[in-house]
Amino acid sequence: MTVAGNAPDAQSMAKKQQEISVADFFAKNRHMLGFDNARKALLTAVKEAVDNSLDACEEARILPRIRVEIRKIEATEDHYVLSVRDNGPGIMKAQIPRVFGKLLYGSKFHRLRMSRGQQGIGISAAGMYGQITTAKPVQITSRPHKSKPAHYYELRMDLKRNEPEILVDKEVEWGEAGTGTMVDITMKATFFRGRQSVDEYLEQTAIANPHAEFSFLAPDGTERTFPRAATELPPEPVEIQPHPHGIELGIFTRLLHDSPHRSMGVFLTSSFSRVTSQAAGQVCRAAGIPLSAVPGDVHHAEAEKLFHALQKADLPPPRTDCLAPIGVEHILKGMHKELGAEFYAATTRKPAIYRGNPFQIEVGLAWGGKLESDSIARVIRFANRVPLQYQLSACASTKSVMDVAWKSYGLQQSKGSLPVGPLVIMVHMASVWVPFTNQAKEAIADYDEIRKEFKLALQEAGRKVGIYLKKKQAAANQAKRRNIFNAYIEEVVKAYQSITKEDGDDLRQALLDTARKKTELAEKLEAMKHKDAPEELEGTLVIGEDGQPLVPGSAVVSEKDLAQDDSEPGIPASEQVASLKDGDDETDLESLLPAKSAPEHGAAKVKPPRAEAHGHAAPTTLSLFGDDDA
Repeated sequence: MTVAGNAPDAQSMAKKQQEISVADFFAKNRHMLGFDNARKALLTAVKEAVDNSLDACEEARILPRIRVEIRKIEATEDHYVLSVRDNGPGIMKAQIPRVFGKLLYGSKFHRLRMSRGQQGIGISAAGMYGQITTAKPVQITSRPHKSKPAHYYELRMDLKRNEPEILVDKEVEWGEAGTGTMVDITMKATFFRGRQSVDEYLEQTAIANPHAEFSFLAPDGTERTFPRAATELPPEPVEIQPHPHGIELGIFTRLLHDSPHRSMGVFLTSSFSRVTSQAAGQVCRAAGIPLSAVPGDVHHAEAEKLFHALQKADLPPPRTDCLAPIGVEHILKGMHKELGAEFYAATTRKPAIYRGNPFQIEVGLAWGGKLESDSIARVIRFANRVPLQYQLSACASTKSVMDVAWKSYGLQQSKGSLPVGPLVIMVHMASVWVPFTNQAKEAIADYDEIRKEFKLALQEAGRKVGIYLKKKQAAANQAKRRNIFNAYIEEVVKAYQSITKEDGDDLRQALLDTARKKTELAEKLEAMKHKDAPEELEGTLVIGEDGQPLVPGSAVVSEKDLAQDDSEPGIPASEQVASLKDGDDETDLESLLPAKSAPEHGAAKVKPPRAEAHGHAAPTTLSLFGDDDA
């Protein structure tokens, strides 16, 4: 039954069908790329430009030096110019228009190795956003040759065709020695400070990339620098072939039919990681296909048999030299450089596999010092050394943090929530393909294998914090005991003077010397005990009040720690001295010393007066320092 009238028929409807440009699609759905609003767009643009600069510098084996400037355009309310300049290898002239003026164009999408960029969208999308909001072109200056001038372009993106339009093309002077690239994007933006700001992004990027140097000029003229803390570049990741256990049937069939190889054996060993000639023969025999078969001639049913045989094959896991983790040493250096904490702990897990893709999890913890003591722990997340600023609760790393029982390590925590205290938790995933939840790369997808590794790494680093907090409490108790003794020195001297009618200066000095000697002795023995840094202290860093690292195993006890009076009211101080204990880790200092030699002949001894019984049992004498004569 049809309805009368002017209803369109199939032919007229077909005339309205047309191809959609990927640039036009993302221009209308720019929130999918992280350009939701003016505030977020500025941060996303900075991130995309800095990521490209870091990748280019590291691939060219150049220590990165990156400058970010944000300038407000006069006579406008919310228009800014973002300028990012690096000392990288530069970009060849013919490639500049496509890199900055075409979406889904890049060198990283099809290769399996760790890198910050993956899709070839980021920097061109930033330019597209600027073009849409201000109608201004993107300006690019790049110098790939030290002996030649730089290339200067002004580009606009043709959204209908996803192609660049060149407005200006000329040579200019670079202004300094060496190579590099600079991009200027005019955009509608909102500049702000605090959380999820450009300042915070650069601080976190400096933590995860201690080999890089950053400088930042804000619109209000304030400048901030992030000096490098390491002079060694990360190891260069090696490109690998896909692992057979990480591909699906449709992808396998396409690879099979597109293969230029003339035999199945060569196809399997050349197109996939960890497939040896012996393994290829076993797979072909299991599928009933000869090794000499031409891959392009294999029918669908045979291809499916081959695929399932390949999935069942016992193959080694993928190679892991395609990853470049930050490393424990650099995590500690990066966090110490940017966070004013007292104690740092870091750990790097062994590589693991999800969907055939190798990945590696790293965790760094910073505790105490200048960190806020009464707030929820701050979680900073990274994927391939890139800070993740948004969708905190949707990220697998955050869920893993909440899965950990932080109370076991001496921290406060409500069930199913983040811990509370002066704590920063750094989590990092390095992989050839990070499973982001969206194109904006804001959170890591919740795979069981990834979440398990996050939790194990957090627990490993948490144990180190727990050990430190126990040592800190023991050191605080020991300091309180010494302070109580020092408080009684004058009382002892007065009692001695009243009983003996003698000057008590010698006794006072002897008691002070003994207290000082015991304090120094405890510190020396503690340093000797941790000279070789036992396993529990590996990957940790303790910072003294002067900002310098201390001997591994040390504990910082501040006036605040000593001011916390946990004594019970109504109990005499002398009895409190006896009740103060260092816990299971308490060490008998005298037992660690060699036997005392006999005192020299004629050496004077100062003996405290003995209490007279007067018919009652003499009270127990509390010895604070063992058998010392004082």
